[in-house]
Amino acid sequence: EAMTVAEWAPLVDIVEDEKEYLIKAELPEVKKEDVKVTVQDDVLTITGERKYEKEEKGKKYHRVERAYGSFERSFTLPEDADGAKVNAEFKDGILKVHVAKSEKAKPKSIEVKVS
Repeated sequence: EAMTVAEWAPLVDIVEDEKEYLIKAELPEVKKEDVKVTVQDDVLTITGERKYEKEEKGKKYHRVERAYGSFERSFTLPEDADGAKVNAEFKDGILKVHVAKSEKAKPKSIEVKVS
């Protein structure tokens, strides 16, 4: 079989709780320094590259199914997300991007005394 390098995009989960949105992206064999997270005009973008492994002398690939190369995923942030309060962590091939909710969006409970 011929070896080809296909375009790819990481799989993501987006989870919401009362304080934040969490975007988890699968980035196996991608180095931290090859990943970039940006926010511009309420759009969060994850870009990066999974570098192709060079064929070594004496090694013969029988199957190459994983895709390599550059990727980009963009997500429009919800109205209650605070694009200025974004932080990310990268561990064990998983990129976690935390986007805080704006203060005005957080529910406030007020106790009302009933007489």
